[in-house]
Formats: sequence, C-alpha cells, structure tokens
Amino acid sequence: MRTYHQNAGFLAELELELEKMLRGLYHLGPLRDYPRREYTWAGGDPADMGRRGEYAVPAILAARERGETISRGRNKPKFSLEQYVAFWLKQLKLIDEFSVEEIKEGTNLYRVFVKRSPGSSKVLITDVGFGVSQILPVLVLCYYAPEGSTILFEQPEIHLHPSVQRGLADVFIDAMKVRKVQIIVESHSEDFLRRLQRRVAEAVDIDEKQAAIYFCDIENGKARLAPLELDTYGNFLAWPRDFFGDPMGDITAMQAAVMKRRGIKEE
Repeated sequence: MRTYHQNAGFLAELELELEKMLRGLYHLGPLRDYPRREYTWAGGDPADMGRRGEYAVPAILAARERGETISRGRNKPKFSLEQYVAFWLKQLKLIDEFSVEEIKEGTNLYRVFVKRSPGSSKVLITDVGFGVSQILPVLVLCYYAPEGSTILFEQPEIHLHPSVQRGLADVFIDAMKVRKVQIIVESHSEDFLRRLQRRVAEAVDIDEKQAAIYFCDIENGKARLAPLELDTYGNFLAWPRDFFGDPMGDITAMQAAVMKRRGIKEE
C-alpha cells in the first residue's frame, strides 16, 4: 500500500491500533473443562482462561498473589477476584461459599471448595453440580480481563438451568460497568435474552444503545447477520421468522391434548 499509494503514512498508525485491539481480545469456547480434584499453579500469570477455561483457577491465584482488588462502584467495598466469583455464584443461587485452598504449603497443589448452603459441609467442586465448573471460567474472565478489553463467549449458558441463564445477563451488565469491557455473546438462550430485554426496559444499568442484538440466518446458502432493533422499553421492533419457534402453538396443542384425554369436547 505504501509503495503504490501516496499519503499512506496513516497506515502505520492503523497497524498499531489493530494490534492493540487484537491484544485486548479474549475468547472462551463453548465446551469447558471438567472440574478437577486438584489444580496446579507454579506462580505464573495466565494470559487468559484458555479455550476451555482451563486456566480459571490459576487466574484466581495469580490475582490473589498480586493483591488485586476490583472497584464495584461508589460507596461499595472492593472485591478480590475470588470474592467477586464467590459473590456471583451465591447471587445466582448455585452455591453459598467458594474458596481456593492450597493442599499443603509449598506444594503448588490447590483444591476448590464449595458449600451448597449455609448449613452444608464444605466439599470439592467435583462433588457438586456440573454447572458450577462450567460457569466458573465465564465469571473469572469477566473480571480478570484488563479494563477496556473485548470478551467473546460462545454459548456461556451450556449446562446452566434457566434461572442461572437469566442471571448471566446481569453478570455481563455488571462486568461492562465495572471493567469497562465490551462483551460479545453467541447464545441460544431465550432466558438470557429476556433478562437483557428487561434490564433495557428498566434503564438502570443498561439502555437500548448499549445492547446490539443480531440474528444469524441462512440466505441463499450464505450466513447473514440481521440486526434486531430494541426500543427504549426493551421490545424488538421486528421479530425474525421462527426466532423462538412456536411456543404459543405448543401451549395450544397441549391444552387440546389435555381436553381430548379428559373427554372434553372443544366448542
């Protein structure tokens, strides 16, 4: 470009900005690692969570070693990364307590302990529901990535029940505010989307200008991203065809089946 075009000096600045943007890009894949009974950490700082979230626990330990705290806003106490993760796991009603503990000093071996409820015993993360280990790297990456980063999540709702899928929207909105990050989510979750619509309607932490939603469709054999525009009240101005299937059709068919089995004739 510089050889064939005059006044191309701006390209050097463009290159630097592109490199800066790519260095601030973090990605977590849809299939996360199984929980382990033991984790190793030799003292390094993970660059990210890894494609499968395998560095979530080392990231917590690295942040602890550095003594880092995260501001939660005015008049709110600061949290460490570990405290933030524990806070959200409790808010999402997955567990009551969360901690990472060294098995024996100097061994570099650690275990993740959780308590399901205030009165329950402390157990390993391997002994509770699979969803806890699957959401762990999602939570860690939200608050471990440097401020101003762009974070890409593929299907973060996998193995999570509907109420936790809804809560994920609140996690991402909080991370957006606290860490000033941009979050790009590829999801199939209606529950996640409904909670996002609600928060836009409430207009407390996010509004329609801060949320961009796209529907991926196939047109003439090619993938196409169609923007779904939200209004001030969280409503879509136009729904794409078959976006959520036909839930009303299922409800109607179910009621018709119930009436038939009970011998009730339709009027």
